[in-house]
Amino acid sequence: MPDDQLLQRFGREFPRGSVLFREGEPGREMFVVQQGRVTLSTTAGGVEKILASMGPGEFLGEMSILNNRPRSATATCAEDARLLVIDALTFEAMIRGNAEIAVRMVKKLADRLQEAEEQIANLLFQDASSRVVHFLVTAADKASRGPAGHEIEVAPRELAGRVGVRPEEADEALAKLVKAKIVAVRPDGFLVPDVSKLRHFLEFLQVKAQFGGIA
Repeated sequence: MPDDQLLQRFGREFPRGSVLFREGEPGREMFVVQQGRVTLSTTAGGVEKILASMGPGEFLGEMSILNNRPRSATATCAEDARLLVIDALTFEAMIRGNAEIAVRMVKKLADRLQEAEEQIANLLFQDASSRVVHFLVTAADKASRGPAGHEIEVAPRELAGRVGVRPEEADEALAKLVKAKIVAVRPDGFLVPDVSKLRHFLEFLQVKAQFGGIA
């Protein structure tokens, strides 16, 4: 089905701040982002953690209609958005009738499994600074490299939520990295000139956490 027909049949507009679904609710629809961004988040220990930020071409909400279980996260429009809203029967028909869609979904689910493993690894760090640095190391390894270094396309305001720490803790960790010229903060993301220096700083934080209490 051509894109214009998809938009006409399934397209809907959502203003910034709209909640598409909440954690624990039953899931009856999935969403494909055509324009704008949608964040997936969960709350643990009173701290909101952003699990992912979805942009154009990405989909969300499919797991609940695949396994008929409640939503595992809350989806909120971070910007004004245009989405395709697809119900379970239509989704199943699309999967059965188009092998390319099925393959793309398998690849995307594999990517999400890797992201989940990275988030679990991040949560193993007890201190906020290590979580921030580990997240930036992981993101830089996957980011494109420009003339000045690796460019991480994660808005600075989202950083605390991505690693599950308080905003002031994320700001403090970032301030140390900026002062040491290991990371530069940009309006729309971060620049890491040398990933190896950032990785060495993470190793330093791990050693400090392990032996810092020894007199």
